Amino acid sequence: MFEHLSERLIRTLRGISGKARLSEENVSAALRDVRMALLEADVALSVVKDFTEQVKIRALGQVVSSALNPGEAFIKIVHDQLVSVMGEANDALNLSTTPPAVILMAGLQGAGKTTTVAKLARLLKERHQKKVAVVSVDVYRPAAIEQLEVLADEVGAIFLPSNAQEEPLVIARRAVLEARRQFADVLLVDTAGRLAIDEKMMDEIKLLHGVLEPIETLFVVDAMTGQDAAITAKAFNDALDLTGVILAKADGDARGGAALSVRSITGKPIKFIGMGEKTDALEPFHPDRLASRILGMGDVLTLIEEAERKVDKKKAQKLARKIQQGKKFDLADFRDQLQQMDNMGGIGNMLEKMPGMSQLPAAAQSQVNEGMFEQMGTIIDSMTPNERRFPDVINGSRKQRIAKGSGTQIPDVNRLLKQHKQMQKMMKKVTKKGGMRKMMRGMQGMRQPAGFPR
Repeated sequence: MFEHLSERLIRTLRGISGKARLSEENVSAALRDVRMALLEADVALSVVKDFTEQVKIRALGQVVSSALNPGEAFIKIVHDQLVSVMGEANDALNLSTTPPAVILMAGLQGAGKTTTVAKLARLLKERHQKKVAVVSVDVYRPAAIEQLEVLADEVGAIFLPSNAQEEPLVIARRAVLEARRQFADVLLVDTAGRLAIDEKMMDEIKLLHGVLEPIETLFVVDAMTGQDAAITAKAFNDALDLTGVILAKADGDARGGAALSVRSITGKPIKFIGMGEKTDALEPFHPDRLASRILGMGDVLTLIEEAERKVDKKKAQKLARKIQQGKKFDLADFRDQLQQMDNMGGIGNMLEKMPGMSQLPAAAQSQVNEGMFEQMGTIIDSMTPNERRFPDVINGSRKQRIAKGSGTQIPDVNRLLKQHKQMQKMMKKVTKKGGMRKMMRGMQGMRQPAGFPR
């Protein structure tokens, strides 16, 4: 996500980070590169102009000239301005109303709206303990209603039936009554995909808005459409009075134009960001965290939150007790760790949120291969339970059988066994007296990437 923008900005800011003094000349040179990076990321021109002007004013002001490290102060200004452009802080959903709280979901054709409805239902159910009902008033797209029914069953939401022969307004009125009867806390209404220029469809959604009186009206937009996403959201907002925007398909957006343009152009906050196809791949939008990720500072808070939600705590505690008792870290434990990592979106997702990882040399980054970890899991799955518990019994003939069963080569099996041995040694060190404290001190002492705020 935002790889191109991040790479350009980091390279530019690294050049100014060591400056003992900031002059109008070197600030202007850096901002020329920043401007080009933002334009290449498909950020709206008006947003780029305002961004660079604000950074220049602050950079040449008293704040930087009095700083101990002007270069680092400049980077902080860029960071803070990115946060300001994207909306300062997360704008949570407003559900303070008599249940059911109605949320109307609007969006263009093909933006991923129905899938986003399911993702939002799951998020509200799992993280906020809400009883969620969903209904589709999309009577135009073939199988739209059936698609929502399947997704509702997958995420554990109440599906309220409708059919393509009904009028959307009739479905909407009935859905509110049924959601109330079933004591739902939230009702998500999935509308038909439409174009901003389609007057008939826009009139229909205005009528739906009037009938439902939703507490939230969210516009789902494809992040990969760049600044066009912001322009389309503004057109909808002029007709509908949106309360927020959801950026879908952001995991496929290497530029970031939509995230950096929507708030400025529409005046409406980005509330959520879709980061994958799975129904758990929807995250609250935190401008400060995203700005840190764009500038290569990582996003440790989100990483911790993901670990809290997705790591199997019982398995983690069981492994901790096992290691503390002096028992060996076996291949079954290794397999569990691979699974936990996969639950958190894989090694790439985790490293993206680690501070300074974007500063790794290209050769080191190329070694991070998701397929390699999948292969490890397949190799371990091809072993017998006894081999997983006692890897030392794996001899040449067993390696041949394991390689054949997993569709790999003997060197792949050898590499896995070697990596497991290294993890065993690390676990042993951690369990020694003071080992964990020493490891944490070592991590704290790791050098911060040059020029980046701590």
